[in-house]
Amino acid sequence: MTWYVRLWKFITLAHGSGGKETEELVKNLIVQSVPPELWRVEGGTGLDILDDAALIPAGENRYIAVTVDTYTVKPIFFPGGDLGKLAASGTINDLLMVGAKPLAVLDGVVVEEGFPIEDFKKIMGSFIRTLAEEKVALVGGDFKVMPKGQLDGIVIASMGIGIVEGKPIVDTEIRPGDKIIVSGYLGDHGAAILAAQQSLGVDLGVESDVKPLTRLMLPLLEKYRDSIHGAGDPTRGGLAMLLNNWAEKTKTVIVIDEVKTPVRPQVREYAEMLGVDPFSLASEGAAVLAVEPSRAEEIIEYMHSLGFKEATIIGEVYEPKDPRHAGRVLLKSVAGGVRILEPPSGEIVPRIC
Repeated sequence: MTWYVRLWKFITLAHGSGGKETEELVKNLIVQSVPPELWRVEGGTGLDILDDAALIPAGENRYIAVTVDTYTVKPIFFPGGDLGKLAASGTINDLLMVGAKPLAVLDGVVVEEGFPIEDFKKIMGSFIRTLAEEKVALVGGDFKVMPKGQLDGIVIASMGIGIVEGKPIVDTEIRPGDKIIVSGYLGDHGAAILAAQQSLGVDLGVESDVKPLTRLMLPLLEKYRDSIHGAGDPTRGGLAMLLNNWAEKTKTVIVIDEVKTPVRPQVREYAEMLGVDPFSLASEGAAVLAVEPSRAEEIIEYMHSLGFKEATIIGEVYEPKDPRHAGRVLLKSVAGGVRILEPPSGEIVPRIC
């Protein structure tokens, strides 16, 4: 346990931001409290990897994928979506990122006393509609009501179950030489939520990108599963946190090019105006892939054919020349320099997802 974790006395909003504080809390106060032999089911993955979903062996080259997330976004209705669509999409996407086909979801809904029934119907309708469009079953759940003032509106917890047929995608398989691909614009969701929360009267002309990524990932998995070494959706903590996690897990150095990384100009400008790194803003409908270099251009062309026209290669994974540099992410800036892309720290955007 690091010295500053020992100094913590209370949970802060920073602990839930998806950045360094979240990682330190989970690893030091939760994972380290679990006996290592219970971190995973034998032959699978779990707390040892801390991937988007855990894997449980279910026969030869077959795994059950299980994921869980809690959604607390504020406002509950935002440009491009709402809490229900976000909860369904996020759960589906976490399963896809380990190479699973999503099959079923269970939800836990907690509502504050006095919450409007019409808003509840809209949110649950959106949740169910998103699952139905992706042919994912809602097989169970739980519902609770908290006394007025003891919860802010509504929270949804969602557990997803999927099946992996063949090689699962596990982040620890990322290796030097792999190309880093993004499926499209980054940070749209974070910018849309930030603008809605700040109430500055700024019209960004940007909506949340929230959506299930089945139409991207299932065809990619069918055609290029063995060439995809890592996959993730850059939600809390954004691209910066995702790539830092990858670099740390694999003891590599990841270098990306700012010019090649698709961020809308208005998103970049708004984030910088508020002192937020645009690469720390969440996306809820984008995928980041680490792929075999010899297939990277072919994969990009296929992603374009699937409708993801902004998909592009933004960087590469390297073997560190100095072991002390392992786990770092470097950003080639627009100005031509190079800086370390740090994992986000502190309260980035509260209640972003």
